[in-house]
Amino acid sequence: MTNGSSASPPQSRTAWVADRIREEVASGALRPGELIKQTVLAKRYGVSPTPVREALRILEADGVIDYATHRGATVREMTPDTAADLYRLRAAVEAVAASAAVERMTPEGLRTVEARHADIERAMRDGTAPAELSRLNKRFHFAIYEMSSPLMLQYVEALWVRFTPPATIWSTEHADALQRDHDGILQALRDGDAEAAGRLTAEHVRHAAAIRDQHPELRASGSQDREDLGAT
Repeated sequence: MTNGSSASPPQSRTAWVADRIREEVASGALRPGELIKQTVLAKRYGVSPTPVREALRILEADGVIDYATHRGATVREMTPDTAADLYRLRAAVEAVAASAAVERMTPEGLRTVEARHADIERAMRDGTAPAELSRLNKRFHFAIYEMSSPLMLQYVEALWVRFTPPATIWSTEHADALQRDHDGILQALRDGDAEAAGRLTAEHVRHAAAIRDQHPELRASGSQDREDLGAT
């Protein structure tokens, strides 16, 4: 994970902090059930406690964070069923977004996707930590989805935000296979093949789901009585 204090926050510090927390949750740096100490995050990101507190409230509404009396904020623990459902939804929505991205791809957009792909390749060669590979993986995917439409991007973002994994799957054991999936998706983009881009994206998401299912330490393990997504 990139230290949040290494970059200048945009106009909204709260939104910037919320994005940093989302990245840490998505990479597994903040694990389900882990107590979130606002003072620690404030120091890590180089901000006052106020934007951290406000960001946590936003993430609570998004279903990422739980608040409990006398305990404070923790990363929401997913049940196995919820994790499976999120992967199903991701496979469907991201396939549509990838297909639409091909149809609306610009030369500049394709260069950005290629650069994000190269970032992962370089990081893997350099032995970069799995959490950082996870962050780069998200940048690759969203470089594609940003070429679809604001509406599709919004739906994809909502699904990624809801997903709170116990750990990233971007370990040395799985990184090569996941990057080979990316190779195929990128080639479909270069070929202008919308059908292939959508199909390969869905297969890639299902591949990620299978990796988690095959490794107990990567599976969601929250109990059903702890989970209540509520309405937002």
